[in-house]
Amino acid sequence: MPLVNPNILKGLKSTFQYLVILSVTAGLLWISLRSIETDPGQSTSEFLWMTWSSSNKFYLLIMFLVSMFSHLLRALRWKMLLAPAGYSTSTSSSFLSLMIGYLVNLVIPRGGEVSRSLNLWKLEKVPAEVSFGTVVTERLVDVICLLSLVAFSFWMEWDKLKEFLNHKFTGWDLMEKASWAWLVIPAVGILLLVVIWKALRRNQKFQSLVRGFQSGLFTIFKMNNYGLFLFYSLAIWFLYFLTTYWVIKAFDQTAHLGMDAVFTVFALGSVAMAVPLPGGTGSYHTLVPLGLVSLYGLAQSDAVALVFIFHALQTLILIAAGVISMIISLWLIRSRMTK
Repeated sequence: MPLVNPNILKGLKSTFQYLVILSVTAGLLWISLRSIETDPGQSTSEFLWMTWSSSNKFYLLIMFLVSMFSHLLRALRWKMLLAPAGYSTSTSSSFLSLMIGYLVNLVIPRGGEVSRSLNLWKLEKVPAEVSFGTVVTERLVDVICLLSLVAFSFWMEWDKLKEFLNHKFTGWDLMEKASWAWLVIPAVGILLLVVIWKALRRNQKFQSLVRGFQSGLFTIFKMNNYGLFLFYSLAIWFLYFLTTYWVIKAFDQTAHLGMDAVFTVFALGSVAMAVPLPGGTGSYHTLVPLGLVSLYGLAQSDAVALVFIFHALQTLILIAAGVISMIISLWLIRSRMTK
């Protein structure tokens, strides 16, 4: 008999990991805020409020509407992936579950993918392992879009980026180090997956989950309308781009920047949001200001303030939409149980 309950060890491990994530997030936020230089007698919060007050609220309203429309398209795309698995879900259930997933992601990195699948099961009785498989497929499509976006951004602004890298990494063979990373990281990842698979494949419950997961994962090969799926995917990322565009235009400090700069900021923000921190908090506040300052000469204080306001707006939108979606979902679930 083990000296310590395995469940306790698992709980302690999860708690430790979460504390590490929160510590990294708080540290990055502190470093970012510390870089703001204010006038004598002016606090950092006053500087942020002054930046917010000077913004164009109409453009920010457009940003909000565009952002919500992108979430609606994502819900419609999710429905398309669920249909080949034999589950016809309503747009409202897909949208509510999606927004709850975004809300959970703000607290638990990558936890939203599981919570949206569980919520959809409660609303539509779609097996969670099946819907989770479609979520993974969605993420793979988004990774392809993200990598294409980053590659195109590098191509557009390569001269500025090259100058920045040469300045930051003088005497260090960056490309040689990167080439080793591209080889080692995937190899380690594949090795870990093989070890985990061999350890679990004999478990009957695990095999049942895998079959359900596979039925959701491969629905992309069974769809009837690939053109519509491609349209949704491109439209979602175009709308993401427009949210960045309208925020850039909403502030006098960045309104003069061209479309190439907007595209680069959008790419940096997308990469930052992919970092496994709660809602990209910390990574977004570090990477995006770095790009604005290094590539486009924006003042450090202005860059940090703009990014804080943009990220705060996006976060508040997701919190409000997520809480409302959770309330509506609970009401729907309870009303169906009483019938």
